[in-house]
Amino acid sequence: MTLLPVADRWFESRRISDGITIIWEPHVIPLMRCNIWHVRGRDRDLVVDTGMGIVSLRDAGRDLFGHKITAVATHTHADHIGGHHEFEHTLVHELEADNLRHPEGRGTLQLAQLPRSYVKALNDAGYVVDRDFITALPHAGYDMDGYRLNDAVVSEIVTEGDIVDLGDRQFEVLHLPGHSPGSIGLWEAASGTLFSGDAIYDGPLLDEIDGAHIPTYIRTMKRLRDLPVNVVHAGHDSSFGRARLVELVDAYLAKRT
Repeated sequence: MTLLPVADRWFESRRISDGITIIWEPHVIPLMRCNIWHVRGRDRDLVVDTGMGIVSLRDAGRDLFGHKITAVATHTHADHIGGHHEFEHTLVHELEADNLRHPEGRGTLQLAQLPRSYVKALNDAGYVVDRDFITALPHAGYDMDGYRLNDAVVSEIVTEGDIVDLGDRQFEVLHLPGHSPGSIGLWEAASGTLFSGDAIYDGPLLDEIDGAHIPTYIRTMKRLRDLPVNVVHAGHDSSFGRARLVELVDAYLAKRT
């Protein structure tokens, strides 16, 4: 048994621009290291996805978050909704609302507890999955066996075309299925900013896991290619512009069509 070190702190953050801050968990392996986006608004803030839920995101962000916060679930995979139970106001697509209320499987941090079919799908996609999901402990004595996803309140159910209004910023909900049935993006036409969740990011895309559907993903990719984006803030890996978006879409379409 490998003894993991204890982390000095669990979250890191960096201001991007225009009231947008990225938060991440450096001691979570890249496969499960979700980008957590904080968007400051006049009337309320957004937290787009909430990470693994190993340590309190609400406590870690107390100096950053405004007094009114909506926690958005771009989809309900474990690495994106771990902290949603800490927020009074949440937002999720109608097709995945039940999974936010009562997460299926409750999640794990341990490789040995993952189904072999899931590990194979990850390896086939291009990830090397050969260790547990964390590289350090959040505190001395932390028991990885005790990790569980918690039920979250669902206070706002959205679908295609709904508007998320922060007072001074408005985001349109785009239904972007393929990776999961209820995957959404948040699109701000005024700035050309897209929060894409896992519909697209600059890394190996997962379209053969449970809930994924390649023909649907192809339609989503074609839609994304036509979107006049300036910047994509994705669910994993680095942000990118329109030229890289087109490259990623075209590579996916070449592979799957």
